[in-house]
Amino acid sequence: MKNSGNSSTALPKAPTGIQGLDEITAGGLPRGRPTLVCGSAGCGKTLFSMEFLVRGATQYGEPGVFMAFEETAPELAQNVRSLGFDLEKLIRQKKMAVDFVYVDRNEIDETGEYNLDGLFIRLNAAIDSIGAKRVVLDTIEALFSGLQNEGILRAELRRLFRWLKDKGVTAIITGERGAGTLTRRGLEEYVSDCVILLDHRVTDQISTRRLRIVKYRGTAHGANEYPFLIDEDGFSVLPVTSLGLQHQVSNERISSGIPRLDVMLGGKGYYRGSTILLAGTAGTGKTSLAAHFVRAACRRGERTIYFAFEESPGQLMRNMRSIGVDLRRCVDDGLLQIHSSRATLYGLEMHLAVMHKLVDGFSPKVVVIDPIGTLIHAGTRQDAQSMVVRLIDFLKSRGITAMLTNLTSGGAALERTDVDVSSIVDTWLLLRDIELNGERNRAMYVLKSRGMRHSNQLREFLLTDKGIDLLDVYVGPEGVLTGSSRASVEAREKAAALAIQQDAERTERERQRKREALEARIEAMRKEFEIEADELATLASQESARAHSLAHDRQKMALLRQADEVARPNPSSKRSGGRL
Repeated sequence: MKNSGNSSTALPKAPTGIQGLDEITAGGLPRGRPTLVCGSAGCGKTLFSMEFLVRGATQYGEPGVFMAFEETAPELAQNVRSLGFDLEKLIRQKKMAVDFVYVDRNEIDETGEYNLDGLFIRLNAAIDSIGAKRVVLDTIEALFSGLQNEGILRAELRRLFRWLKDKGVTAIITGERGAGTLTRRGLEEYVSDCVILLDHRVTDQISTRRLRIVKYRGTAHGANEYPFLIDEDGFSVLPVTSLGLQHQVSNERISSGIPRLDVMLGGKGYYRGSTILLAGTAGTGKTSLAAHFVRAACRRGERTIYFAFEESPGQLMRNMRSIGVDLRRCVDDGLLQIHSSRATLYGLEMHLAVMHKLVDGFSPKVVVIDPIGTLIHAGTRQDAQSMVVRLIDFLKSRGITAMLTNLTSGGAALERTDVDVSSIVDTWLLLRDIELNGERNRAMYVLKSRGMRHSNQLREFLLTDKGIDLLDVYVGPEGVLTGSSRASVEAREKAAALAIQQDAERTERERQRKREALEARIEAMRKEFEIEADELATLASQESARAHSLAHDRQKMALLRQADEVARPNPSSKRSGGRL
């Protein structure tokens, strides 16, 4: 939130140093003006005022004066020591001054006259002694407890507030809340430049604290009720992270710890810094899925915080070991912190403050909250929703990947959550039981996953001793089949496929036999042909040998007849032969 207008004309403000308050007030309390802090007994007025002085003295170099009308300096020092404030040290260093003023109501009743001149003298001396820039008067009712004349009361109140303004100190004046008014007299709120109302309420035996800026002259401010907390680190208004949506986004993808689930999420897993919601009925495997995600983060060397509202750390680690997920090793390696508590241990603000503090101290990359629905028992549904939304925004602002689990009641609509945060999560996995043929089986599907391509299939999964095993999608005539129905149909299909395979093998063997018979016949004919060819070649060889032998015999006979050559017929011999 920023101051409106030109910086030179903007209302000067004194930062309080109180976590969250300076953001709501856009800079702090009005500098040089009085602020009324009112509320019922036990709401934290004195602690609020004391921290305003301590933070001013230690962080902003502005010494302060605390003028008390009900508690002595030693009592105040003892009370604020639990917040880590060393009041005696600050007093010795001249950074703070504490003055206890005892006001006897009987004296006021006896004299009938009353003015604050003595208070102004005493307060002025305390301010000048340390050069104070901040002043606290606690509480104003003690000053006017015996005064009944409203005219005098109003006049003295105006004198007091005008004196503080003229002195130029930034002042806090505490007041007890009245019946139907912000203060018992109902006058202080009208002369104050800033009015802050603290409220401590108890609903269903659970206490909650709220802060509201009733008015703030000269500047814009947050007008809603804001939860606040008082713990060992002081006063803090929680949270302010949901006032804007300016967090950075990342394109980096991280594994879910289950490879086949990563495939369903575009093949790469979740976006870093996103918020994942696992919703489903009891026993569907939400915690098991979260444990896989935690283990994957630890294997990447990333610090992780696991907030468990239903299981102790030992129980969680034992149960996850049954599915092959060893969280003990992650704890021993210093990468995992498991924080377990019942949601009803304290109010939502305390839960939120604890989470803020642990995240700031451990700097995790991954945070798991299991389950978020149980936070309803720590407050109203609306308060729980507001708390979770602010927590999600806080984690997003730190770039932390958050995984939330939510228990869906039986018979209720699956596409809703108890704290109604489904619309602001980035990835929503819905786990469900499928009842078929007298058995229940687990299945999951991606209801939504912003910014990425994702599967729309319903996938059955098993919890095995080696982790979560996602099975292939199997769709039968009546839809997706799971469990024994799936196994039965798959067995029948395997038997049918085996029969087809056997028929094919039998046909192949018959064809092979025919081929072998054909090849045998072809081989026999080839051999028969070769035999005939050999016989023909033998005959031809014999004929050639016979012709050669005949020619040789003829030549031999010619030699025996002493002829040079075989006699040939001569035509002239026929004529001469006629004369013989």
